[in-house]
Amino acid sequence: MSPSPPAVPLFKRVPPGAWVAVAWCVGVALTVLMRVQLPGESEPSVMPGVLLYRWDGLLTQAIASAMLAGGCVLTARRPLASLSLVLAAAAFATVSLSVGEIPLAQFLAVDVLLCFIGATRPLKTGLIGLGLALAVLGGFVATRLLSGWFAGTSAELTVALTAVVAWLAGRSVHEARRHDADLTAQAARQAITAERLRIAREMHDMVAHSVGIIALQAGAAARVVHTQPDAAREAMSAVETAGRETLSGLRRMLGALRQDGPDPEGPLREAAPLHPAEGMADVDRLARATTAAGVRVEVRWQGERRPLPPDIDLSAFRIIQESVTNVVRHAATGSCRVSVEYGSEELGIEVADRGRGPGHSADTGFGLIGMRERVALLHGEFTAAPRPEGGFRVTARLPVPEGDAA
Repeated sequence: MSPSPPAVPLFKRVPPGAWVAVAWCVGVALTVLMRVQLPGESEPSVMPGVLLYRWDGLLTQAIASAMLAGGCVLTARRPLASLSLVLAAAAFATVSLSVGEIPLAQFLAVDVLLCFIGATRPLKTGLIGLGLALAVLGGFVATRLLSGWFAGTSAELTVALTAVVAWLAGRSVHEARRHDADLTAQAARQAITAERLRIAREMHDMVAHSVGIIALQAGAAARVVHTQPDAAREAMSAVETAGRETLSGLRRMLGALRQDGPDPEGPLREAAPLHPAEGMADVDRLARATTAAGVRVEVRWQGERRPLPPDIDLSAFRIIQESVTNVVRHAATGSCRVSVEYGSEELGIEVADRGRGPGHSADTGFGLIGMRERVALLHGEFTAAPRPEGGFRVTARLPVPEGDAA
């Protein structure tokens, strides 16, 4: 069963228009409280205007609130039109207050809307909204100055500063979201690339070994088909077995890749049953199969054999498998030696032969590259080079963290 998605936070479930309305209500309440004599005050902080408690003053506030409600409805779809209505409401609400500027309390809704526009809209839209808000503030003060009325210029500069800060806060949220999205996309691309490389290594190691055994057995069968038909038949049976095992492995791998449903026991799982990953316990089986194909593999175990972490267990087996495959395909020799050393803090692997070496044909392949990548992912050491006495040697040392087990 797929996990249920996490619940959306309450802050995100409330539409932005609701937050603008809440800011407007808070601003209106603050405006009224500042014009009421509160406990501990000898007089109100701000003297109420003549029209504030009259019917025409209340009507002005009702009209401004209606403009604000229209702006809240348009917040998500048309933010600039919404901002225009909210700015008009903020300016119109000052008529009954008898003040020389648009108070900060009346501008709280505008600040919230500017923050939303900066966080969710492109830079151009945000700049237009900020310019519109500053233009309304400047136009309000300029109109009063040209009319010869008192204008609270310094207070209006403070209100303008809050508008700029609100837009910058929203813009910083926008940039943080975009950065997080870029990081998520980059991580997804890296994960896909790593998975593709892992699948490529697995398929290469599995197919290359099987094809090498098949080629060796088929060549042997072709040479003795007329003189030793029983031996040829046995070799072709080995070819059939190796081919079936390879197809079965590919089918399992492709089935696991294509499986995307929540039912692990569906028809796809039945058609491509999964099996335990191969590991160091399969080295002896690998040696017997390769020896039966004509290249004798001698395995030497040193140290106390013990369970290994799954990633180290699989990678160690694949390194041995690919090294033996290279011996079969390129070394032109009849034997090789595999040495495995279980140390207290690391696992040592050595595959050596006395053949002619990989030659130039292996330089452009993916076998050595895949082995080197596996060892690098496990922070180990890897070498592959000709031996001074002849032949080729592959060595790998994989660190095993203390206390790790399968």
